Amino acid sequence: MKSTTTAEAIARQSATLLEPRDPEKLLWEIQQIQLAIARRAYEIFENRSREHGHDWEDWFQAESELLRPISVAIAETPGSFSIRANVLGFSAAEVQIGVEPRRIAIVGRKEAPLAPEQAKSTSGDFTPEWMLKLMDLPSEIDPAGAIVEFQTGVLKFELPKITKHRAKTAGAGKG
Repeated sequence: MKSTTTAEAIARQSATLLEPRDPEKLLWEIQQIQLAIARRAYEIFENRSREHGHDWEDWFQAESELLRPISVAIAETPGSFSIRANVLGFSAAEVQIGVEPRRIAIVGRKEAPLAPEQAKSTSGDFTPEWMLKLMDLPSEIDPAGAIVEFQTGVLKFELPKITKHRAKTAGAGKG
């Protein structure tokens, strides 16, 4: 039991709180990534002798080449959302997050991108230097109450929902 407590204490010490970025500044980062994807999709189109009708395929191929996938787990309670996102391979300094009333954004860019031959894993796959995940939320949350931690390749979001109390007005019963 003592080792579990020690492991939990070490894990808590290594957690870093992240501050959400200004949505306008984060939008600039998102647009830069989307522009790079669009350029790569156009290159794929040109390499296929400009054959039309495959625009979605080109876009998805470009995304798969340029972006690391982010797996996400969501738990919902009546008062909040708990979201866990796998951002393994990125440091806290390389991750930016945005929290808005109906959406969260995760943006990452490796500070020192590796050349393709250096970034190959043991299986020979190229590791992309960017990540991007935009998630629409089914309920409105309070961005000011959001707590986001980065801990060993995992982003942990605790997002309190906005509870809407509808007060009865004196004129509501008239009619």
